Amino acid sequence: MPELALEFSVDDLARTRFAFSPLWETVVSVRVLKTPGEHALHFPWLRETRNRLAAAGLDISPLADLIPGPHSGFPDFLTPPPDTAVPDFDAELALMARASPAQIRKDLDFFQYPPTASFARELYADPGRLGELVTVLRAYWELAIEPYWPRLRDLLEAEVHFRAKRLTQGGHQLLFEDLHPHVRWANGILRVDRRCCVLSRKLTGDGLLMVPSVFTWPDALTMVEGNWQPTLFYPPRGIATLWDHREGKCPPEALAGVLGRSRATLLLALGDPLSTTDLARRTGLTAGGVSQHLGALSAAGLVTGHRLGRQVKYTRTRVGELLVSAPR
Repeated sequence: MPELALEFSVDDLARTRFAFSPLWETVVSVRVLKTPGEHALHFPWLRETRNRLAAAGLDISPLADLIPGPHSGFPDFLTPPPDTAVPDFDAELALMARASPAQIRKDLDFFQYPPTASFARELYADPGRLGELVTVLRAYWELAIEPYWPRLRDLLEAEVHFRAKRLTQGGHQLLFEDLHPHVRWANGILRVDRRCCVLSRKLTGDGLLMVPSVFTWPDALTMVEGNWQPTLFYPPRGIATLWDHREGKCPPEALAGVLGRSRATLLLALGDPLSTTDLARRTGLTAGGVSQHLGALSAAGLVTGHRLGRQVKYTRTRVGELLVSAPR
């Protein structure tokens, strides 16, 4: 299979960083709308979003025209890599709006758009129409992504926390070990399977930007052209439960008999760092009840909390891990 091979220097290893991007999620989610059969995991989002777009009467064809399909890329100027760990959508959109006519035409030249993609051809002829695209993107964000952003952000923050911990525990080998089936690390080289063209390049000391992304699923995508920091987009852990209202995991009877069913359910759910809100959504318990149970579990040394951004994330302690993994 064709692949991208990225060779890391010592500086690149030191400067590898994490971020996530609301603008990227907004743009790449259009693939789900255009080819829902390729993204069955997101059907709950798809149904609700289609209803919202129809009720608002929003025409997203200028945006959809620029995204050919599920197995091809889209112009890089749509998604400049985030320059902070937790970027703001408005700031990202403002950066995108400053794309130069030369950049727009260069990116569009990579794709052969069908005759039906009228806005792509019109934008090439007149890059000044980028303002129309910005307006559509903002309206689409407000309808399709912003209502779900707290849920998406929680999952992405948990992924960044998990990967950062893996990096400190075992370096880049452990960091990339289970990142994605199409991503492999060996001898200072990161290899990413691609659908077309073989490319090998040395990074130039800026490192790799790693961006977990909900709507990238099931792929791992890269952005390595242009003057931006080379970027890898990949699906986060736990994405299979993203649209579930309840986690659906029942604790073992023996564990529930000792802790109580609610506390055992919470302990079992904490395989990833989760907030009180996350746990309430996944387990069906009230937020107040979750807080009380977490207090008891924390006092018993089974869970611990740490602040991540605006929230406190809870994880199992080593004792909690042993309790959950003990023979049942």
